[in-house]
Amino acid sequence: MNNTFTLPLKSRLIYVFAIADKQHAGCLKIGETTLGDVDLAFTPPNSPPLNEAARARIDQYTKTAGISYELLHTELAICDRDGQRQTFTDKQVHRVLERSGVKRKEFAGASEWYLCDLGTAKRAITATKEGKASLQAEEVTSDDNPIILRPEQREAVERTLKQFRRGNQMLWNAKMRFGKTLCALRVAREMGVGRTIIITHRPAVDEGWFEDFGKTFYDRPDWHYGSRGKGESFASLQRLASQGKKYVYFASMQDMRGSKEVGGKFDKNNEVFSTAWDLVIVDEAHEGMQTELGKAVLEQLIGRKTKTLRLSGTPFNLLDDHKENEVFTWDYVMEQKAKRDWEINHLGDTNPYASLPTLHIYTYDLGRLMGEYSDEEKAFNFREFFRTRSDGSFVHDGDIDHFLSLLTTDDEDSLYPYSNDAFRKIFRHTLWILPGIKAAKALSRKLNEHPVFGLFRVVNVAGDGDADEERRDALELVSQAVGNDPDETYTITLSCGRLTVGVSVKPWTGVLMMAGSHSTSAASYMQTIFRVQTPYAHNGRMKTDCYAFDFAPDRTLRVLAGAAKVSRGAGRQSGGDRVVLGDLLNFCPVIAVEGSKMKRYKVEMLLAHLKRARIERVVRGGFENGDLYNDELLKLTEVDLQEFDGLKGIIGKTKAMPKMGDIAINHQGLANEQYAEEVIPGKKKGQRPASEEQKRLEDLKARGDQRLEAISILRVISIRMPLMLYGAEMKDEDKELTIDNFVNLVDERSWEEFMPRGVTKQVFRRFKRYYDPDIFREAGKRIREMARMADKFTIEERISRLAGIFAAFRNPDKETVLTPWRVVNMHLGDSLGGYCFMDESYSSPLDAPRYIARKGVTSEVFHPGSVILEINSKSGLYPLYATYSIYRARLDEVRVRYGEVDRTTALMLWDRTLEENILVVCKTPMARAITMRTLRGFRRATVHAEYYPDLIENIMRDPDGVVDTLRSGKRFWKISSDENMKIDAIIGNPPYQMTV
Repeated sequence: MNNTFTLPLKSRLIYVFAIADKQHAGCLKIGETTLGDVDLAFTPPNSPPLNEAARARIDQYTKTAGISYELLHTELAICDRDGQRQTFTDKQVHRVLERSGVKRKEFAGASEWYLCDLGTAKRAITATKEGKASLQAEEVTSDDNPIILRPEQREAVERTLKQFRRGNQMLWNAKMRFGKTLCALRVAREMGVGRTIIITHRPAVDEGWFEDFGKTFYDRPDWHYGSRGKGESFASLQRLASQGKKYVYFASMQDMRGSKEVGGKFDKNNEVFSTAWDLVIVDEAHEGMQTELGKAVLEQLIGRKTKTLRLSGTPFNLLDDHKENEVFTWDYVMEQKAKRDWEINHLGDTNPYASLPTLHIYTYDLGRLMGEYSDEEKAFNFREFFRTRSDGSFVHDGDIDHFLSLLTTDDEDSLYPYSNDAFRKIFRHTLWILPGIKAAKALSRKLNEHPVFGLFRVVNVAGDGDADEERRDALELVSQAVGNDPDETYTITLSCGRLTVGVSVKPWTGVLMMAGSHSTSAASYMQTIFRVQTPYAHNGRMKTDCYAFDFAPDRTLRVLAGAAKVSRGAGRQSGGDRVVLGDLLNFCPVIAVEGSKMKRYKVEMLLAHLKRARIERVVRGGFENGDLYNDELLKLTEVDLQEFDGLKGIIGKTKAMPKMGDIAINHQGLANEQYAEEVIPGKKKGQRPASEEQKRLEDLKARGDQRLEAISILRVISIRMPLMLYGAEMKDEDKELTIDNFVNLVDERSWEEFMPRGVTKQVFRRFKRYYDPDIFREAGKRIREMARMADKFTIEERISRLAGIFAAFRNPDKETVLTPWRVVNMHLGDSLGGYCFMDESYSSPLDAPRYIARKGVTSEVFHPGSVILEINSKSGLYPLYATYSIYRARLDEVRVRYGEVDRTTALMLWDRTLEENILVVCKTPMARAITMRTLRGFRRATVHAEYYPDLIENIMRDPDGVVDTLRSGKRFWKISSDENMKIDAIIGNPPYQMTV
């Protein structure tokens, strides 16, 4: 039943707010509203109920106009006078201000705006309570105002407050310079919580948090800050809390995880862990929080009712742990949109985003210029390119020189960043990312000796740098090299990780990405390239553009797609995804440089490129490639890992699975790229790193190995898929060619034959979730499309293309032998002769097949009247060789009589050869389907290929009976009435040869 009656007497509150635009600059609005059907007569100022009521009233006249405001103060309009509780109105506060000389600012339809700061407004409210008519002259001030949040900052705070009323988790996915520190402290203030702890992996940011605390709580003497280096001690904060005060405590993860409470060695921080925290703020939450110790620390700090706010600029490893309503996002595209839209919506007002430069990415395909450095992912292998000898010199010294010449050759058509004086002035201060410390040291020497780069001051901050003397602070080294006037100097900073997180060198205008691989994490990549987007102004000029140069285009596009929240899958992208990616390419142009030409990527080009690159790697790699799997392999639980160990036990040791140990439990997998040659700041060569840091690195390495081991186990299954996808019969590929439907494409007998012994369909279903469904589908389609396209060429070209398809298929183990096309040619060419598609050494394919004549054999076997039988065909390559040799004999006869033949006639002769001369026995239905695909493609043609259950067992037990069966043209082949057909030759893999 609804309430019929409401409170007759309602509390009144006074509110103060500001609007951050030029028109309202320096003005505050002082208004009033009521609290509705709630009696909150004793509610303190700025409490959540008061703020909610004030916002509800303000929204009534601001939201329709699309105005963003900042609520600065709320308190009940109640005072005690002469022993009685009385109320007052906003009009009384207005009179106090006006009698104190504060000017009213008139706006259309609004008359409650005053030219004053927040301190003056609050003192006017206090004077009204005390019955004063005006303020003293010194009480009227002009600079006592809080920081006014930008619209997106206000949204982050409000969404978090709303989320915390119904849940305990919130993640801010906000790029650097969003103002996460200020906004997080504003959340604490507006929540009014008693105990807040900030936990971070970067102890150095204590000072920044301390400064922002002062800006946020400048008018709140009841709030205090503490840490090991700033403000109050923890013991002092606890004493203040017992007196009703509130506090914010800063703690580093390094210090906390060393405590015995969480498995560390030191008896410390016990009071911190035993405190019932109201709010936990995790700064840079993607760093060091996912390890066992990191998780243990957070588990101890976060209670059942604790609110947790995680802050990160690159939370790629955290997004899956949060629901959509628990994530606030402010990314590069949003920032650049706000920069553009501000000029439209706030014409004449100072643009708060104007100082944020636009990022441009240029890609150069070194893999195309230097193909020998392409790795197994078909991506440029920087680690090999920059590999050094024991004496510190480059192994590929000449190629390094060639690369530096590419960058600097003075050519008016060149688009490399150092190819002329104008470009060199644009990129007079840049950051170069290299794959390791040794590479940086060797390149530093080479740059100093270079005719162009020798004019730059080279600063090596990788590891210990160039010298063995005591290492100076990396940022200090760069700053000194840049000097007081960056317009007068030229610098190149070499790094393999340092200065890419948490700090920036303002004069940097470009970063050269010469490290990493196709699997480089999106988080580290984006953190690095955004280093050059730091605002910078000098000599009356402002940085408006900055550049990233990448020499591995596939990697660039993959990372950008991930950063744009576009699925890296190869299937159809949704319309929303395309819009997001389009926005990214609009505000962060990606330019492909090819020679002297530039090509700007569009959405469709990028999607197509990403799709082709991933699919091609999977197909050409015979499903060995890591792109076949999804990110579930990065989130393995203890149960998952135990299942992988069980699968490994089922599979056993096979040719397809290299030797490995058991998979470690309780680790999450990361790409190995993240573990190579990590640098520990402050440690000199030969020194042993701190035990905690060493443990972290060992943990990272172990997790990378774990992921690779899991893939290695799945690989034993995966490499068997392409051949079956090639041969499978389907009516509707779009519906049937899916990872979920894969088991339905293969009959039970064929599954047992082609899959590892013990890997049943039921077992496979448990592991199919680790496959990327889009990549699986599109890779399967690509294999079938390659076979389908081969049908459109000449007979000879088709066979060459089929050989290329089969070359990508992997040979699983000795039980599932897939004889390579080269070996088929060698085997049949040496024994029977005929038309061979390999050269005389059987090492290279030929453009046109050569004829091999074996005296007394070839002409008797390969002629239009002969019958060839293959026993136990799996791929169809043996009968393919035989079919072509007989086809050529038939073709020669036709040519003698009629001259050259067209493609239609050639296909007719091929089909006739299949029907009249070739018999094939397969021991599984799938082997039969694969053989028929090889022999006739996707065309309609008669192929006498039959499934013979338990073929090998019958041959071993009753060979004469098998022979009689296979000679029966009537009973078995159903092609003639002959019960004792003449078979001229039986071919196949050596173990299954037999004499008839």
